[in-house]
Amino acid sequence: MITITRKLEFDAGHRIPDHKSQCRNLHGHRYTLEVTLVGEVIEQEGHSDNGMIMDFSDVKTIAREHLVDVWDHAFITYSKDTVVREFLESLPGHRTVVIDCIPTVENLARTAFNILKPAFHDRFGTGLRLQRLVLHETPNCWAEITADD
Repeated sequence: MITITRKLEFDAGHRIPDHKSQCRNLHGHRYTLEVTLVGEVIEQEGHSDNGMIMDFSDVKTIAREHLVDVWDHAFITYSKDTVVREFLESLPGHRTVVIDCIPTVENLARTAFNILKPAFHDRFGTGLRLQRLVLHETPNCWAEITADD
């Protein structure tokens, strides 16, 4: 099997409510998402994806539909962070994403992986699957999750 990786970027805000430093304050990041897929190369004459695991533009389309466009320019908040949730709900039309864990980069990477895994699973009957996801919170800090095989 061969892997391919597509990188996407989005902006989002969050806070780590119990953190000992400034991360407990509302703030945002320019996140970089790396989606690595594994699968068999399509070998079908006349097929648009012949010679590929999956067209990179299709990887982008799926990742955007299921995750990036949902999280981009949103505030991602923990369901139990009621103070921030109530504030955000008071803002008309505000884009808020509520998750069931504290939005650390580790938890966001795991959440993103769980969202994207079924979206890519065996898309072409070639064993395609999400193998690895890397989420950069900053250029120097990131979390990585790899599929259990």
